[in-house]
Amino acid sequence: MESEMQSFYKNKTIFITGGSGFLGKVTIEKLLRSTQVKRIYVLVRPKKGVSIQDRIAAWDKDPLFSELRKSNANFLERIVPIAGDTQLPDLGISCTDRKLIVNETQILLHLAATVNFDERLYVALDINTRGTRLAVQLAKEMRQLEAFVHVSTAYSNCVLEHIGETFYPDNLSCSAEKVLELRELLSNDLIDKLTPGIIDKYPNTYTFTKALAEQIVQKEAQDLPACIFRPGMILTAYKEPTPGWVDNLLGPISIFYGCGIGVLRVMLVEKSGISHIVPVDYSANMILSMAWKTAKENAQNNGHSVEKQPTVYNFTNSDQNKLTWGQLAQSIIQKRHLVPLPNMLWFPFLKLFSQNWQFQLAILIYHILPGHFIDFVLRLRGQKPRMINVYKKIHKNIKRLSPFSLSSWTFEMNNANQLLQSMSPKDREIFQFDMATVDWDEYFTVALFGMRLYITKEKPTEESLRKATHTFNRFQLYNRILHVTIFAILAVLIWGLLKLFT
Repeated sequence: MESEMQSFYKNKTIFITGGSGFLGKVTIEKLLRSTQVKRIYVLVRPKKGVSIQDRIAAWDKDPLFSELRKSNANFLERIVPIAGDTQLPDLGISCTDRKLIVNETQILLHLAATVNFDERLYVALDINTRGTRLAVQLAKEMRQLEAFVHVSTAYSNCVLEHIGETFYPDNLSCSAEKVLELRELLSNDLIDKLTPGIIDKYPNTYTFTKALAEQIVQKEAQDLPACIFRPGMILTAYKEPTPGWVDNLLGPISIFYGCGIGVLRVMLVEKSGISHIVPVDYSANMILSMAWKTAKENAQNNGHSVEKQPTVYNFTNSDQNKLTWGQLAQSIIQKRHLVPLPNMLWFPFLKLFSQNWQFQLAILIYHILPGHFIDFVLRLRGQKPRMINVYKKIHKNIKRLSPFSLSSWTFEMNNANQLLQSMSPKDREIFQFDMATVDWDEYFTVALFGMRLYITKEKPTEESLRKATHTFNRFQLYNRILHVTIFAILAVLIWGLLKLFT
């Protein structure tokens, strides 16, 4: 027997932007596996030499869809790619496709965004802010629209310490309208030069342009059945469709990977700070639950949207299930022997520092000096040196994450909790997103297994685990010998200095 939400999604037509991204693909897979949606239109950016049809067809071999393939080998028949680009006017959608979407769509999920913290401001504005305005305009044309969901970020208001489920227009020194006008008037190079002044107290162009996008939705979507989703850092799948599934090395995932292969050894982080991590499958489930709730409230108004501010849903670790950065790092280190990566370069360990001077000294000892030594050996072998360049990239990534790893926020989640309570027990089971149910110890175990399987492409066979464990034990021995040798040399030097001056 179908649940209430499954009945709602039956025979629905959905249009999704950002469907080829990490969260987008999981959301689509969930819709196809757990509901009987009629059709999913997916905005896909054409790539040189690869048609949009071929890009979607490649999903048939994607591990993410393996469970779905078992129950429905023809699942791709319900997916229709639409050529477009959120950087282009009218989202780059042709007149014919736009007419099709407008006439048929009941639910619009706007997930498209650039999540690059260092994105040039004009690009981030085009995709994150103007792209959202264009999505809202498209939604207003949809004759059967029941729900519009805009995916933002929990850090869109990171200039505050406590973040409620409301809008904060006063955080912006300039309105979204004026910033977009500047984008049209000024050259790309001039915008680059003015970026620090424009984003003001925001740590990067990503959080700034997502804050502007929220203002767009707040002001321009009041006559729509709309809501905003603010998730924390979205990481590996927890339960479904495949525990541990991941397809990227963005944000904290790159930190886990760097530590796992023994290259990243120090981090700039506040140990007691809360790490606002959410699983990608829980995030997808909440998006679909929000759309259902928004449509249900709209139906209670006889399908006539009453002008009101869109409902905001924060989604982070619950107060009952907090996770600090220190606990996260400790959990990964404790499990390093359970899931050794086959391509490790040294024994995995991680030291945390909250003071920048300590961190700079640590990277000199644990990164820079070993990096120069390895590059020296590579040159002697006639090979191209690479470790220093690798560490430059690692340190750049740590710097990108530092505003979030050194700070801590509190989030209200009243709307999210009320949404959960409004769902039937069956829907809560099918569309699980209750963060209080996450067992962090279990989560990081599946995350590490997933990273080994989906990032390094190494299946967890008995033979591969045996080889990786052998490499792990060998590097552990080398690491102990190295540390003993270094401490012995330091002891001799200190003894010699003391003897010299006594």
